[in-house]
Amino acid sequence: MFCGCTAQGNFDPDRALAVGLQLRIGALQLAFLDEETIKQTSRKAASQYDQQNEVAGPSSIYHKRLLNLTLGIRHVENTSLNFKVYIADDVNAFAMADGTIRVYSGLMDSMPDDQVLAVIQHEVGHVLLKHSYQGMKEQLMTNTAFQILTSAGGTIGDLTTSQLGQIAYTAANAHFSQQDELESDAYAVRALNTMGKDPYSMLKAIRTLQQKLGSKGGFLSSHPSNETRVEHIITEIRRSNIPPDV
Repeated sequence: MFCGCTAQGNFDPDRALAVGLQLRIGALQLAFLDEETIKQTSRKAASQYDQQNEVAGPSSIYHKRLLNLTLGIRHVENTSLNFKVYIADDVNAFAMADGTIRVYSGLMDSMPDDQVLAVIQHEVGHVLLKHSYQGMKEQLMTNTAFQILTSAGGTIGDLTTSQLGQIAYTAANAHFSQQDELESDAYAVRALNTMGKDPYSMLKAIRTLQQKLGSKGGFLSSHPSNETRVEHIITEIRRSNIPPDV
C-alpha cells in the first residue's frame, strides 16, 4: 500500500514525503526511458496477457485464417510483427509497441478477409507510426507501481504478473488521439494498395462495423466519428491516385 499512513491508519507526514519523493524520482527516470526498454516492457506485458486470454491454437480456423492474411507483413520497415487471435466475442483488435498485434475472433466473425486485413493494417500503422510506443511510454510514466520500481533501481523483470497484466489491459483498451487514428487509417489504405489488395477495404470495414455495432463498443468505440474517418480515407485514396471502387 503506497500512502502516507501507518499500519494503524495514522497519517505520517515523513512517510508521505518519502513516498512522494520516490514517485517524483521514478517519474523523472521514466521520462528518459529508451525505446528498447519500452518495447521490452510491452513484450513481457503481451506475453502475460496471452496467458490471461484464450489464444487460438495452430489447428484453429481463426489461427489459419490470420496466418494467411498476414503473409508478407510479419516484418515491415525493420519491425518484426507478431500476430495472434484471442477467442472472445469482442469486436476489436489492438497493437503494442513491440509489434504485438492481437485480433479478437469476434471481429473476424464480423467481416470478410479483406476487411479484417484492413483492420490489421490499421493496427500495424499504430506500431510503425509510433502511436503504440508513445501510448506505452505515457502509461508507464503515470503508473505508480512502475515509478516506485524504477526509483528503487528495479527493472521490468521485477514487475509482477498482475502489474504486467494491467499494463497490457490498458494498452489493449487504449484511446489514441483522433490524429493518430486518422493517420493509421491512411497508413492502412496505402499499405493495402502496395500489397495489391483492395484499398477501399478500410472504408468497407468501418461501414460494416457501423452497421453491426453503431458507434458503440469494440474497434469503433475509441476512434474518431465514422463520418470523419470516411472523409479522411476518401481524401487519402484520392491523394494516392487510386481508381474509384467498382
